[in-house]
Order: sequence, then C-alpha cells, then structure tokens
Amino acid sequence: MKAPVKDKQLLQDKTDLILKVNYSSSLFAFILGLICLFFLDINGIIPYACFGYAILNLVNTLLYKQHKNLILTYNITSIISMVGATVVTIYSGGIQSPFIFVLAIVVFAGYVTTKVFGQLYLIVNLAVLVILFLYDIGDFQISENTVPLESRSWFAFLSAVFAVYLLGGVFGKNLLRAHHKLYKSRNEIQERIEEKEILLKEVHHRVKNNLQTVSSLLSLQSRAIADEKISNIIKSSQNRVVSMAMVHEMLYKRDDYLSKIELKPYVKELCDYLVRSVKGNTNNVKVDLDIDDNKLSIDTVIPLGLIINETITNALKYGITEGHGGEIHVSLHKLDNNRYEMYLGDNGIGYSEDINPRTSNSLGLKLIYNLARQLRGTISRDYEKKGTYYRIEFEEVIEEFNSVD
Repeated sequence: MKAPVKDKQLLQDKTDLILKVNYSSSLFAFILGLICLFFLDINGIIPYACFGYAILNLVNTLLYKQHKNLILTYNITSIISMVGATVVTIYSGGIQSPFIFVLAIVVFAGYVTTKVFGQLYLIVNLAVLVILFLYDIGDFQISENTVPLESRSWFAFLSAVFAVYLLGGVFGKNLLRAHHKLYKSRNEIQERIEEKEILLKEVHHRVKNNLQTVSSLLSLQSRAIADEKISNIIKSSQNRVVSMAMVHEMLYKRDDYLSKIELKPYVKELCDYLVRSVKGNTNNVKVDLDIDDNKLSIDTVIPLGLIINETITNALKYGITEGHGGEIHVSLHKLDNNRYEMYLGDNGIGYSEDINPRTSNSLGLKLIYNLARQLRGTISRDYEKKGTYYRIEFEEVIEEFNSVD
C-alpha cells in the first residue's frame, strides 16, 4: 500500500465522519426544537436556536460539495455549534443547564479533527464556562431560565440524549470503525514489513553465497597458477571479495538494523581472517582494536572494509616480516557532524615517504586513497610512528534508492 493511497483513505474517513456528524446533529437539533416548541411548551429563543443551528449547519455541509474544503466546513460547524450551544445553555439555566455538556462535544470534535483545533476549542469553551459561572454567582444575570418548571426534567433528559447520541452513536461508532480500519491497515503494513525483511535477509544471504562462490573460484585459480606473482594478485582479489561477503553475512544474521553494520565485530572478524589468510593459523601477530560501538550503513562499511583489507594485507605482506612478531592497530571513533576518524596501521618496517599513489603502481595503495574519497573523506600518513599508519576522516554514506514505482 503506497503512502498517498493511505493518506487519501484517512482523509476520506475523516471527511465521512465530519459529514455524518453534521447531518445527524442537524436532524437531531431540528427534532429537539420541534419537541421544545410543541411538546415541552418552551417558547422563545431555545427552539429557534435549535432550528437556526440545524439549517445553518445543513447549508454549511451541503456547501462542502462545492468548495471541497473540509477544514472550512469543520470550523464553520464548530463555531455554529459553539454559539448555538452557548445560547441554549444561557436560556436554559446557565451554568446549571443540562445542555452545557454539548460544549464538551465541540471540544471532542476538535481533537478528532486535529490536535490544534482541539486545543483551540478547549480554551474557548473553558472561557465560556468561566464567564457563565461568574455571571451565575454574580448579581447580573444574562437571562432567566426560559424552560418551564414542569418541562425541565424532560429538557434535561433530551439534552443528555442529544449529547450521548452525538458522542456515542455518531462519533463513537465512526471512530470505532476508523480504529478498526487503522488496526487492519497496521497489521497489513506490519506483515508487508516482515515480508520485506525476510526478502532482504534472503537477498543478503544469496549475495553472501555468491561472493563466497567467487572467492572459492579465485582460491582454486590461484592454486592452479605456478606464477607466484599472479597467484598473489588473485589471492588479494579473493580477500577483497571476502571482505564484502562478510558485510552481507552480518546483515543476514542480524534480527534488526538490516541496513546497518556493527563496526566492532565486523572489523575484528575481518582482521582475524586476513591474519590467518596471509600469515597462517600459527602466527604471532597481535591485533589491537579500539572501536566504538557504532553502526554504519552498508554503503559506508563496504569501502571501509576494503580500506582495512588493503592496509592490513600490505602490512602483513611487506611490513611485518617473517619470524618477527608484529602488531596491527585499528581505532575508529565518531567525531562531530556525523563524521568519523579511523586510525590504522602496523609497527612493521614501513615504506618510503616518497611513495604515494601518484608515484607508485601499487593497486592496493591507489585503492586506499580512492576509497577514502568515495567516503567523502581525507587520508594522511602518520610519519611519527614506526611502521605505516594512516589517519582517515570520513562521513557515513547512504546512497539514495529510487524505486521504479
């Protein structure tokens, strides 16, 4: 279900609710006016206020079909209702009038429409109540109770029926129907989300399997080649594929944050794999990690993993010599403005300061600098420490996905 369709349905439900309330309240107000005039012997302004409200509200509702402005229709109805209820309340006992509870329905209707309108009409009606109370306890009276003494019980009963009918029979019934629709839509949306999560996990699983298949093919190919230089090149490509496969494997295994990767376990698993791959299972290379518990997007982690792969592979091959213990260090911390700093390297023999991507034909070195730019970052070497160390500042990258539909 697309968002515009859902919004259109919600707007239609709200429109239907307001129109039904308007028609029902107009009809009931007209009937109440007739009962007051012909059966309860209530003359004067009360029955005519009911008739006036019924006619004006009906006209306002019918005009909606012309201008299609729901907010305008609702506000005119609310003002008419508030004025009409206030007039009937004043002439049927003031603060002690049973009709005063109809004012609460205006407030309730406001909150059904929007929170802003609800708060507005709540403030206005509270002010009306305060004024009615002050007039009731003061010496000055706005008007006398025009409801005959013998008809007051019936008027109170009809006022209560009017309020209960609007609140429960019209608002309540339609709100319950709207609630059921929203609950049903929520369940349908939740089911679709779960289906998409399962599908996404399956995609990551398949991608991981495909990358592992490519890695196995490269491994077989490297062992079948006698030329050690070409074999090493293929082996390096295999490690790059594995570093990407690990990302999809971690996404597949996670129950949440399907688009985010936990950096610390990923970097640890990648470093351990590279040390075993280059130096074997029996080695004396120490991996020192200082990584915050951050989660980054797949669009950030894959190039980041490739940078770590190239740096550590070069360190294990050329920096940390055979027979000597070495240390690999990787630290990653969050900076301000959604940027991060990664500091990584080894305490090996290092390489000349004159060697850089422009003067060297090393694919690994070029990849490190190019991937740093892909992360909208900067990279620099730290020459103060023994070995080879890089300081990379980057930001999280989230590629926009444009859906076909």
